[in-house]
Amino acid sequence: MDIVPIKIDVGEGKAWDEVCGLSREDVSGRTAAVYDEKAGAYILRCFGIDFHVDPCEMRIACPSDKGAIFMDKLKTFFRLTVLCYMASAKDIPATGRLIRPVDVKGGHRFSAGTHVLPLDAIAARYGKDKEGFIERGKAMGAEVVTGYGDAGLRLYPLPRVPITLVLWLEDEEFPAKVDLFFDSTCEYQLSRSDTIWASALMCTVIMAEG
Repeated sequence: MDIVPIKIDVGEGKAWDEVCGLSREDVSGRTAAVYDEKAGAYILRCFGIDFHVDPCEMRIACPSDKGAIFMDKLKTFFRLTVLCYMASAKDIPATGRLIRPVDVKGGHRFSAGTHVLPLDAIAARYGKDKEGFIERGKAMGAEVVTGYGDAGLRLYPLPRVPITLVLWLEDEEFPAKVDLFFDSTCEYQLSRSDTIWASALMCTVIMAEG
């Protein structure tokens, strides 16, 4: 699966320096990360995996093999999304009110051109495999949600950024389909539309290529 590159307007080093200068209490309170004195880094749980984030060294590490895709194929997307989140996240709970990607500021990028999310790839993989869809989601820290489609998952690319995927199974009348929704608070937690897009892209890639 080809992935469109992402870049940040300001230098990444400068952005990391900004986060490095913030108090540990502030960052931990806003992001739901925990600062580990022994590790010298924040422990940030993403997709059910613990990552060690050291802003002052501009380093993200993961002791689990499950984190390999975020350290390799999705490295740029993951780093910039984590960086934006640590700088801008707010200590507010999710509302549970779901909104479509096109309803997010800058959401036009989700529906046209090279930034269209590969939801069709998830539908092709799990269009006849509800249990496989659920199993893969749980393996990546997702919660099963009911009342949406034939199966629903709530993934957490970041602790305060839930993203819901809804699977509609293939039947005699319609092909399989997958819908994606953000919580209505997503723009408070990620201040940049490109990192909101990146968080959704990571969800679709790990589900489509699992």
